[in-house]
Amino acid sequence: MSNTTTPQPQNVSRRDFLKVAWAILGGVAALETAGVFLAYLQPRLAEGEFGSVITAGLVDDFPLNSVTHVPNGRFYIVRINDGGFLAVYHRCTHLGCTVPWDSTAQKFICPCHNSQFDQEGVVENPPAPRPLDLFAMTIENGEVRVDTGNIIQRQTYETTQVVYP
Repeated sequence: MSNTTTPQPQNVSRRDFLKVAWAILGGVAALETAGVFLAYLQPRLAEGEFGSVITAGLVDDFPLNSVTHVPNGRFYIVRINDGGFLAVYHRCTHLGCTVPWDSTAQKFICPCHNSQFDQEGVVENPPAPRPLDLFAMTIENGEVRVDTGNIIQRQTYETTQVVYP
């Protein structure tokens, strides 16, 4: 005869069962809440929205010596006389007002404090302390692409800022 005893199943009380069930449900709810919170923090930038890369158009869409506003990107595509491109942020460096292009005066003129900028965004009339900011841009397969998530602050205009096709 062997002297082995078989374990007897323990009865789980209703109270213990509910404690375990509520702990599991609470853990699942906490995980779901954390997932929603983390998803909220992730940037959701679709191509073509401000803060992402925007295809402004084809090189041939921009005539020499022209300024073209791209409203959804909040910038101007400036094509200078030698065929180069600048992507100029339309925000004034003085107080952040939106600076429109005045085609009659051939200048960017800030409506807030009358700062004036030439075609390349260089200050011609203060109080703006520096030129208009630029966005990084590339020209790939004849398309002008502007990275509005990469603002380039500058103190002066330099020919190295110009992008050529």
